[in-house]
Amino acid sequence: MEPPSPESLSQEQAAGGRSDLASSLDPDYAGLQSHSFASKQAEALRQTLEKHRRGRHLIVIQDFPDPDALSGAWAYKLIAQEYDIHSDIVYAGTLSHQENVALVKLTSLPVQRWTPQAAKNKDLSIYQGCVFIDNQGTTSQLTALVQQAGIPVVVAIDHHSAQTDLQPEFADWRPDFRATATMVTQYLQAGLLNLDTSISQHLNCATALMHGIRSDTNNLRQALEDDFLAAAYLSRFYDSKLLDAVLQTSRSKRVMELCERSLRNRQVQNNFSIAGVGYLRYEDRDAIPQAADFLVTEENVHTAVVYGIVRDDSENLEVVIGSLRTSKITLDPDEFIKEAFGQDGQGRFFGGGRTGAGGFEIPLGFLSGSNDTACSGNK
Repeated sequence: MEPPSPESLSQEQAAGGRSDLASSLDPDYAGLQSHSFASKQAEALRQTLEKHRRGRHLIVIQDFPDPDALSGAWAYKLIAQEYDIHSDIVYAGTLSHQENVALVKLTSLPVQRWTPQAAKNKDLSIYQGCVFIDNQGTTSQLTALVQQAGIPVVVAIDHHSAQTDLQPEFADWRPDFRATATMVTQYLQAGLLNLDTSISQHLNCATALMHGIRSDTNNLRQALEDDFLAAAYLSRFYDSKLLDAVLQTSRSKRVMELCERSLRNRQVQNNFSIAGVGYLRYEDRDAIPQAADFLVTEENVHTAVVYGIVRDDSENLEVVIGSLRTSKITLDPDEFIKEAFGQDGQGRFFGGGRTGAGGFEIPLGFLSGSNDTACSGNK
């Protein structure tokens, strides 16, 4: 389901007796429009789940999941249970950021790691549908296996703009939203699941959703009205002490060493700080965005980019991983990264972003001029 076009909204406003000028001047009117659209999406999701009652879904999140993806996937799993749908949440990469590891352990978040090799030995015929949360299949190594198995894409929920020709039965893509966790919380507010603090899974999931919103809005500093409203709703159900425990997780020695290396190697010019950190282990890749978070706090720096070469021995693959952080309002990380690095042979972007942050992942062959078909088309 595609969001209504600006033209259709104008017609609705005219039919309701509200001019474009009036609606633009009245923030409450914009809020009502957003609430109306969210309600329609929740109802469309309810109808989709009703059609798939008593089925089994495979929920695919990005290879290196963040709190937004983890919490959104868990909330969807709990919602689907209301329709007797059993779901498994899977990712192909690794959890390396200390907060993500703590979130999964402390909340008992039901997520499984499926490496591409292990996934080939899984019986995918038990799944009647596939679900993508906080991604559209472009950031998961499991997408190709799902497609080869012929599993239909039932649901796709993401706060990024459309990236592929993915055609799910139900699609909710809202690039104007800061967090997928906010979108999923709106489903809860619409009644798809009644949270109950006496149920530990509900309390822990609400805590995870609060963390997801917090992390994707830079501690709510970049939050919009919908994010604040979602957080206010979750405040009735989440465990503040549990969230504190997640946030107080210590950085590992390796992360600290990589931050020090980025500081030593950085080059600052025109308020940009760029640092290469060389090779690092696959399981340490989440140290790169933390180093970028650190460098962007330097005086007279508004944008920081940190990159390194990560080797995945299980797949015999080397990729350049990078993170961008910026406080410059006029710099759009998503647009900047997509224009800088382009797409692969299948039309998938090598990176993207959101307000204030972005990331990219580029096969080393692409930079070295490999004869690989997927890379040669991007020279």
